[in-house]
Amino acid sequence: MARVTVEDCIDKVENRFELVLLAAHRARMISSGSPLTVDRDNDKNPVVALREIAEQTVSPEDMKEDLIHSLQKYVEVDEPEAETVPLVPSSNSSATQVNAVDDSAVEFDRMSEEDLLRGLEGLVPPERNDDI
Repeated sequence: MARVTVEDCIDKVENRFELVLLAAHRARMISSGSPLTVDRDNDKNPVVALREIAEQTVSPEDMKEDLIHSLQKYVEVDEPEAETVPLVPSSNSSATQVNAVDDSAVEFDRMSEEDLLRGLEGLVPPERNDDI
């Protein structure tokens, strides 16, 4: 079929299997209406794709990226994480100071793990009610 064309492509794409994938992808692109970069010369799309690769009118790296992109079903988008925004004091800060709670005066109860376990052991499950 296109033995000479394949031999010309091997030095551009060193792996024959990758060459087959790229040429097939380019042939599908040509079938879907992508413009040709070489003359057709009454050749079929796979041969035209191989000739394009051999003459380096299309970049194998670009075709490889396009092939990978066409096969992806889910593309992960990196979205920036939400940042916490500090509170901005309002213009009437004297009114907010009256209603504001001083955070330094708030105390939290601290409980050790042993105290927590003793408290859990003392809990009794509620009685089962069959009426519900």
